[in-house]
Parts: sequence; C-alpha cells; structure tokens
Amino acid sequence: MNYDETSQYLKSTIANHGHPLPETVIVLGSGLGKLGEKIENALTIPYSTIPHFKASTAIGHKGNLIVGTLGGKEVMAMQGRFHYYEGYTMEEVTYPMRVFARMGVRRVLVSNAAGAVNPDYKVGDLMIITDHINFMPNPLVGPNKDDFGPRFPDMTEVYSLRMRHIAFEEANRLDISLRQGIYVAGTGPTYETPAEYRMYRTFGADACGMSTVPEVIVARHSGLEVFGMSVITNQANDLGNGTVNDGDDVVRAADQAADRMTLLFTNIISRL
Repeated sequence: MNYDETSQYLKSTIANHGHPLPETVIVLGSGLGKLGEKIENALTIPYSTIPHFKASTAIGHKGNLIVGTLGGKEVMAMQGRFHYYEGYTMEEVTYPMRVFARMGVRRVLVSNAAGAVNPDYKVGDLMIITDHINFMPNPLVGPNKDDFGPRFPDMTEVYSLRMRHIAFEEANRLDISLRQGIYVAGTGPTYETPAEYRMYRTFGADACGMSTVPEVIVARHSGLEVFGMSVITNQANDLGNGTVNDGDDVVRAADQAADRMTLLFTNIISRL
C-alpha cells in the first residue's frame, strides 16, 4: 500500500496552508460529523482529493479530513470512516491509521454510533469504550508490516486508561453523564437479530456496531494511543416485538448527542 505517498501529500498540503502537523486524530462516526464544524482555522481536505483514500458511502459520513485547532491543540478529524460492509478490504478500511502513524500522529480518538446491548443503556447515552470483542476479520492477518509493529501485538490495554481517566474527570466537571462498557463489532450491514443481541449480552458486551475495532487494532499495532466513545443511538430488540432498527433514526439520535460529545472531546484534547 502507498502509505508514504499519502502521508507526504497530507504533510505538504497541511504545511502549505500554514498548519503544524497534528499529533491527535479524531474519527467521527455516523451522524457525529458536527464536531468537525467546531474546529477553528479549519482546512478541509475531501477524501476524493487524497491519494489512495476511498470514498465514505455510509449514511451520515461526509468524507472530509479537517485540519485545525480544537481545545487549543492542532488536530485532524475524519468526517466519516471506511467500513468493511461497504465492500472495502480490511487493509483499505484501516489505511488511514497507518498513514497517520507515518505522519507522526501519537493518538487517536474514535467515535461511533452504537446499539445498546446493556438493557440499562438508553438512546443518547455516551459510553466510554473500555474493551472490545471482535467478530470482524482481523486486519493484521497476512504478512506482518514490521515497520509498523510486531507480529503479535499485545491487546491488554487497547483503550488508554490515561485518557479514560481524563474523560471522567472532564465529564464530572461539565456535568455530563457517562457510561463505560465493552463494544462488540460485527461486519454488518444487517442489524443484529434478537438471538445475536442475546448472545452479545451473554458474552458481556454493552454496545454493538459495525466499525471502529479494525482501525483500533491497526492503531495499536502502530503504537498509537487510543480513546474510544460510543453514542448509543438505538436499543437492542431481543424480544421480537416488532420494533425495528432504522439507519436514519440512528443518524438523528447521534446528531442529538453530538454536542455533548463535542464538548467532552474538546476538553479531553485540551489536556493532552
């Protein structure tokens, strides 16, 4: 893959517009692109202009890389990600993470819209991801990219304990209620069946979705520090009572919670 070509293009584009290279990347999931609009002195780079980047076709994903200032720090924000269900390979899904590592990025804050598996979680809740369960193909399968990381990367602390502590401190200060839990990732694009929801709950999952985990695995393999947050946008229906999941409803629910997530991410970043 052409990580160096994409990395050089982004570095020159950012420098040519007078921005320093960011050390922090934010990945914005379905309906969460609003945070990108809060970035100051913003440079917007459409994915379509970035060499070897793919198109983001999912609902609520704008397909822009935004560079600028948030919380007093220089950041890059992905307004939309690439999904396995869109037909991309795992290497294509996770391509941006390796490009960012090549650029010298040190940390990534990932967000997603997720379904509540934990019956106590409600639509609009913010959940810090403490761990994950992966039901997607592992993006590290194949020859190891030794210049990024080891053949068998440790996954004991995937989601940074340091950043989780900061998140809770800032949430308390801002009077924002937070959940914390385990995120389970499936391929999609179908929503889960009632039996699958019950299985996930039995396995100890609190929320489920169709993204995030592959890019997090590659980010950790590349030595990046990771913080993850799910916005709960729908609730598990494991009763077969006729309630259905709808993609447009998910985006609307994410949009309603985006302001709180934006405020929290801004304060976290200000302390990094």
